[in-house]
Amino acid sequence: MSENEQKKTSAYVWFDAEFTSLELETARLLQVAVIITDTELNRLHPETADLNLCIKLEEGEQVSAWVEEHLSGLVSQCRSADAVTLEEADRQIAAMLDQYAGTPFESIGDRPVLAGNSVHNDWYLMRRFLPMFGSRLHYRLLDVSTLKTQWQDWEAKEAFDKESVDQLNQYFPGGGIDAANAHDALFDIKASIAELAFYRANLFTR
Repeated sequence: MSENEQKKTSAYVWFDAEFTSLELETARLLQVAVIITDTELNRLHPETADLNLCIKLEEGEQVSAWVEEHLSGLVSQCRSADAVTLEEADRQIAAMLDQYAGTPFESIGDRPVLAGNSVHNDWYLMRRFLPMFGSRLHYRLLDVSTLKTQWQDWEAKEAFDKESVDQLNQYFPGGGIDAANAHDALFDIKASIAELAFYRANLFTR
């Protein structure tokens, strides 16, 4: 690599989580989802390898009133036999990164970057509960919310519409999104990828 050639990020690890509460200091994970892409936002794995896990709620463990009301279906899944422990979720995510992103890397500069919308919230809980996952990531974060703010401030236009299935499929590589499903971790990842593609196409044109 020449002196003037800049090293590209090895991969983007798109991550989203749903929580038991918006109070992050006391919240636990309810759902985690992962898609790994290259820097052009193309999956580095087949769609069937997208990870979407419900985290087991221990007996008597409570969720906030908002979560109980708005995510009742997810809460029920987390109390079912299909839910996995935090330790199992951490193991599966780490194995996914090892297989498709080539981790672990000794040098932190070679590691893939965590990506998503307002991803610092997800990063905070990931650091608390998913240590194997966290040890495979770069120190940088790719937060699509940064570009959303720039889009609204520079262009004074409406932000990307995550409720529009047509717009989602226009920008999500390969399309295939059947319905908008906010507060589902896997859908939110796909919407974030589509949103970044939208800003790449429309924001950096000056």
